[in-house]
Amino acid sequence: MSLIALAVPFFLFALLVEFLVDRMRGTGYYRSNDAINSLSAGILSESTGYFTKFLQYTIWGLVLSKLALFDIERSWFDASVGGVLLWILAAVLWDFCYYWNHRLGHEISILWAAHAVHHQSEDYNLSTALRQTSTSFLFSWIFYVPLFLIGFPADVLITVAAVNLIYQFWVHTQQIRRLGVLDRIFVTPSNHRVHHAQNERYIDKNYGGIFVLWDRLFGTFIEESDDEPVIFGVRKPLGNWNPFWANFQVYDYLLFDATRTRRWRDKIGIWFRRTGWRPADVAAEYPKQAVDLTRFRKYDPDISTARRRYVLAQFMVVIATALFIANAFATQGAGVVLVPCLLLWTNLYTLGLLNEDRPYAARFELIRLFVVLPLGMYALDPDLITIIPAGAAVIAIYILVSALWLAKK
Repeated sequence: MSLIALAVPFFLFALLVEFLVDRMRGTGYYRSNDAINSLSAGILSESTGYFTKFLQYTIWGLVLSKLALFDIERSWFDASVGGVLLWILAAVLWDFCYYWNHRLGHEISILWAAHAVHHQSEDYNLSTALRQTSTSFLFSWIFYVPLFLIGFPADVLITVAAVNLIYQFWVHTQQIRRLGVLDRIFVTPSNHRVHHAQNERYIDKNYGGIFVLWDRLFGTFIEESDDEPVIFGVRKPLGNWNPFWANFQVYDYLLFDATRTRRWRDKIGIWFRRTGWRPADVAAEYPKQAVDLTRFRKYDPDISTARRRYVLAQFMVVIATALFIANAFATQGAGVVLVPCLLLWTNLYTLGLLNEDRPYAARFELIRLFVVLPLGMYALDPDLITIIPAGAAVIAIYILVSALWLAKK
């Protein structure tokens, strides 16, 4: 089992603790709709990854086996002083590559289209850490190819990558303020809050994963200022709770400009130019309004208490389903989780509609309950169905209880 999978219970426990601390302190850093949307994006990212991550692993494996410059033995990475230093070297080099992956993910439009998902939350808490993209598999692997080209063993690099990602979880909090000298060396909550800001003075700063050294070295570091509180989110707000649209929003407005500009150079170039750049003819015909953060308001549609509780209960089902799928994938592979993932994704979509209080949301949820879910369960392999206690009876009770609860306004 991977380090990330082992860390999931810790992530959920820490998130619960932070939520309770938030309630006790009355700080208001959590909204259920925003947190559910962030976690939905994370679950979507993890579940789509079952079918997309093979791309990066295949390419990395080919580079390591065919093009590696040095034959670095896995046995060198042991508990000796030299072995520990090699582990540290691999971790530092991975963080260096992460810095450039992250930085260019903000500076090049097509890379920002993938990364923007992580920044769309207008709250900042541990659920934001789990808000991940589903399309980074297209390009992000490129930045780590040099480490495989050097010849670092694959399992070493995958391990330090997991450590890097796990480290970044705890810095997504407002409950921890300044940490003195640590703020000067490592990425800390204060440093990373700046990175999630849409304030002009903070934009495009503090890209490091573990070490803030790279930002200081390449001129992208700035301290959090008490004089200007961070406003979280992106300049073009998502404006919905749809985790699927979250992944396509930036691609969509790049495509909008690319199809309307007259010059082919601009049609292609817009994807690879610096973020914010637009062809002159399109910018003139479809001007964008200047951002005024003094008028910024968080997206927060009002829904009834009964509907909010229903969404929360169904999201617990989503989490249980995601954990079941993760276990099935780990033990049996991607082939057995396609149908369960389709059911999971349908649930994520309808919960987004319900949280937005769309007039047709209840109809979509009923279709999920009475059509999609039974068809999906019927399509499942019998061996998977027998894992579910009481089988069809449990599903039938779940559908009826959900429908009756949904009827409450």
